[in-house]
Amino acid sequence: MYACIHAPRAGSDGMERLAALAQSFSPTVEIVGADAVVLAVGPLRRLFGPPDKIAAEIAREANKIKLDGNIAIAADPDTAILAARNLPGVTILQPGHEMDALAHLRLEALPADAETVAVLRRWGVSTLGQFRELPPDGVMERLGARGLDLLRLIRGERSRPLRPDRQTESYRARFEPEHPVKLLEPLSFLLSRLLNELCGKLSRQSMAASETRLHLELENKTVYSRVLRLPFPTRDARTLLKLLQLDLEAHPPGFAVTAVELETPPVAPRVTQGDLYEPPKPEPEKLELTLGKIRAMVGEGNVGSPRPLDTHRRDAWRMLASPPGPSAVLRRPPSGTLQMAFRYWRPPVPASVEVENGTPRRVLSRAARGNVIQAAGPWRGSGDWWNAQAWDREEWDLSLTDGAIYRIAWIVKAREWFLEGYYD
Repeated sequence: MYACIHAPRAGSDGMERLAALAQSFSPTVEIVGADAVVLAVGPLRRLFGPPDKIAAEIAREANKIKLDGNIAIAADPDTAILAARNLPGVTILQPGHEMDALAHLRLEALPADAETVAVLRRWGVSTLGQFRELPPDGVMERLGARGLDLLRLIRGERSRPLRPDRQTESYRARFEPEHPVKLLEPLSFLLSRLLNELCGKLSRQSMAASETRLHLELENKTVYSRVLRLPFPTRDARTLLKLLQLDLEAHPPGFAVTAVELETPPVAPRVTQGDLYEPPKPEPEKLELTLGKIRAMVGEGNVGSPRPLDTHRRDAWRMLASPPGPSAVLRRPPSGTLQMAFRYWRPPVPASVEVENGTPRRVLSRAARGNVIQAAGPWRGSGDWWNAQAWDREEWDLSLTDGAIYRIAWIVKAREWFLEGYYD
């Protein structure tokens, strides 16, 4: 569903005001000449309701900026343009019933060249309603693909995607205070003002943000940047403000701030479905605020979700701020099958190992000690030789006199033995 705003008497700055009006409702805007714009309004149903409510809201905002013109909403951008340029006021074209409002328009309303209009005149066609009654095959034979396209337009059988002008989109807000800001409290006041502006725009356009980029111009002529990434899209200014405050408390800029700039790339908002038989779950914004407070206390690298690294190195992982995607479903072993689990010590326990003829014979450590009854190994592995994270190790599984089975590892680079864990 698309809306066209046509303002032929907008003045010299009409195009700028038209574009600003359209962008306040949708990030997808197409510029049509110097007097009209088309925007996608389908997502606005959740915010304003049916098409007539959407058109009324657009008209209300247009009156605020003294912009006089016509508004038309249709299922196709070109149909909306045709109606807005030829019908006064607000027009809502229902799919399949476009000709109820367009049939009386003269042929000159069509986006057609003079030669096509002249041919139709010679056929005795003077209105769009009469043109609509012509057979498609005959129109194709005599007027070609362009004539058939015009016929499909007025019949409501045509649909094309919007061709938005990406350069007109702006989700950036900037403020330069009169005096440099040195404390976090007045800086938070400026951030609140900018976030309210950006989140209001996202809300009007039925969009959200999963990333916020903060750029601070400092008194020493440098730019301090921070990027706040969320595991979910939101347009809650209070949540974003609190998360930015926590981040700046943990990573202060170090100098007074002379200018503040915020940028929020738009994404589709999250859609949730409530359950009739379960209590509502906590909002993800509250969980993210709690995690932000924990990060400020223990450090960013100590909070998040573990994710395995793309390497053959054992137990290689890193912490992600946001949870990873869905993992494979664990398969249960067949009933009656004996399974063994391995329990890691974190960090590995340093050990003293007596070796005889290349085979461990005795292990001494604070976690386990004893003579080796049976040894299996070594299993050698290495990798990442191309960078500073190179590793080279050999592993043994040992059954000791204390009755347990352990795994030990010889780290070649460190030339040390470690007790990694035991089988349970």
